[in-house]
Amino acid sequence: MRRLATLLIAGAIPAAGCAPVGPPPPSLLPRVTEGIDPRLPVVPTISPRPVDPALTARLAELIRQAEAGNSQFRDRMAEAERLAAGAGAPQGESWIAAQEALSAASAARIGTTKALADIDALGASALQNKGTIAPADLSAIQASASQVGEMDRTQAVRIAAVSRRLGI
Repeated sequence: MRRLATLLIAGAIPAAGCAPVGPPPPSLLPRVTEGIDPRLPVVPTISPRPVDPALTARLAELIRQAEAGNSQFRDRMAEAERLAAGAGAPQGESWIAAQEALSAASAARIGTTKALADIDALGASALQNKGTIAPADLSAIQASASQVGEMDRTQAVRIAAVSRRLGI
């Protein structure tokens, strides 16, 4: 009897090593999502709505701010370009005057660059606070960022050109 119990225990130990550990394996049956045809358009779950009027007003205000900054920049940049065209040798008085005018033009970019940063912040804060941006709001933010971004790029190109002319 003792020998039979020992044989049963000895036979059960290797079989215990084959027993599954943990949760059952996943099913190999098709999943619900595998039945969706990927070629079909995805229907948005958010109902389209017009742009938030408060966002429209804020974006218009930021665009006006950028345009005012761009106007100041153009005035100061015209002076910098004029002085740079007549600038003498580096470190000379005319060169220093051109460099100071270029610095003033660079400082005048603040209206445009701040507006661009504020437009980006509108989108970022909407994502952070709500977790999403409505499609119409996103389009309005992107259009405004594009418009102000173009002003910013144009300003940067003009500054770079005068900087090269002055050898800076």
